[in-house]
Amino acid sequence: MSLNTDFRDADRVRALLAAMTPVAGRVAARLGRPLQIMEVCGGHTHAIFRFGLHQLIPDTIEFIHGPGCPVCVLPVAAVDQAVALARQPNVILASFGDPLRVPGSRGSLLQAKAEGAGVRVLYSPYDALTLAKAHPRKQVVFFAIGFDTTMPGTAHSILAADRAGIGNLRFLCHHIRLIPTLTALLEADEVKLDGFVGPGHVSMVIGSRVYAPIARQYHKPLVIAGFEPVDFLQALYQLVLQLDQGRCDIENAYARVVADTGNPAALQAMEQAFESGVDGHWRGLGRVPGSGVRIRAPYRHLDATGLLAVAGPGKAADDPAWCHGVLTGRIKPDQCPLFRRRCTPEHPVGALMVSSEGACAAYYQYRPEQDHPEEARRD
Repeated sequence: MSLNTDFRDADRVRALLAAMTPVAGRVAARLGRPLQIMEVCGGHTHAIFRFGLHQLIPDTIEFIHGPGCPVCVLPVAAVDQAVALARQPNVILASFGDPLRVPGSRGSLLQAKAEGAGVRVLYSPYDALTLAKAHPRKQVVFFAIGFDTTMPGTAHSILAADRAGIGNLRFLCHHIRLIPTLTALLEADEVKLDGFVGPGHVSMVIGSRVYAPIARQYHKPLVIAGFEPVDFLQALYQLVLQLDQGRCDIENAYARVVADTGNPAALQAMEQAFESGVDGHWRGLGRVPGSGVRIRAPYRHLDATGLLAVAGPGKAADDPAWCHGVLTGRIKPDQCPLFRRRCTPEHPVGALMVSSEGACAAYYQYRPEQDHPEEARRD
């Protein structure tokens, strides 16, 4: 199969929409409102707008944009830690590109770099090992972020650094686990959801079976989706069918990539390197029990948190309330009074505008101003 033919085929897209529309209409009529579907992953949010699916999917389905963008939930305190480390003499702070632009209470890593701090962009945590070997007189710190998708890379890098005995490399880990995050959203009951379009990349690592408690305990169906138009619409159709039939199951519409049991080698590395069950504090979400991880005791010498103690973050003006509303699905990006005004990709106020997977960035990039009735009403 070719992604550019089979999974973007216009006839298949039309067929799925034709099958879905009457079923969604029937369910919406029974509920007396549109279906409330959360697409968890920021990649799916971008796919909806990039391929114009928001203009094709019936208005009996309303999307609630989920928190599945790791840069968007990166807490202010984590950014402050990274900035403080980067500004230390003889320290090189390395990370992926997006985290460098996330604002903290004392500026971003990109601003620190402009002021002379040692900040580098890497494309893989493995590159941090090479960087540390190339600069033996420097303390190299890798700022590791992301959901379960990126945790295996960090875990393998920690294990490799330990085996190689690299003494000048540390990891500042702010990984977030998806299942506790979804559970916290459902427990908070801030948004009435009918079901989930499950993330493809995270599920590739953790598998599909781990979602079973969500369906069982909270009675919410979930269908895992890929990122091409046919992938996404197939998952959405299966989800709508479940709601019409009164079922509440976990289904996998991305079976060519996602296995029921996930990636055993990745899960084993994560289990070896990380201790789970740690409470996390995330931007826009607050405290989420069991959502964080920490480096296990045998590898604690590679933990960068021992290098300094950072004072609590300052207040990030305008960020918490509106970002929280978007992250939890209570408001759409274009309902934020800062959107396209004070908050743009060039000058982001909140992290949702920074990341390439952020809902606000998706709205900004793919929806022209005339498609934003909320913005027009604010003028």
